[in-house]
Amino acid sequence: MKKSTGLYKRICNSIVKFNLRSKTRNGVLKELVSLLRMDPNAKDILLKTLIKREEMGSTGVGKAIAIPHARTLLVKEFRLVIGLSKQGIQFDSFDGKPVHVFFLLIAPPLETSNSYLITLGKIAELAKGIAKDGRLFKVEREAEFLDIIREIEEGK
Repeated sequence: MKKSTGLYKRICNSIVKFNLRSKTRNGVLKELVSLLRMDPNAKDILLKTLIKREEMGSTGVGKAIAIPHARTLLVKEFRLVIGLSKQGIQFDSFDGKPVHVFFLLIAPPLETSNSYLITLGKIAELAKGIAKDGRLFKVEREAEFLDIIREIEEGK
């Protein structure tokens, strides 16, 4: 049995949205940003930052997963927002396939805990297991989502 990498604990403290309604890359980014507790002006700036980041190169890592991320002065601590899309969204992923699971990571520029980089790495590491398992793309409830993440992380 594989030891947990700690992603499960980070996800337990995140915002999870099932059934994303957006059908475009920018629409998904807007929908995910809208879930954050921030001033509307800050949300607009963050959205523009994320769109600019995607224009430099897609954060669609393949296997139906995207990890949009940014460091910004707009937040004081690491934030993680997760969104799921049953229909999938074209996100210019490396494999050209639609994305079903989005992990939005936002952190301040100088984050001493380094949660941003650690979480980014852990999600990328688990992407193969998430894609291979397949159950994550069909979940309806947060408890089920968390159970599946924990099982994949522990190699069950």
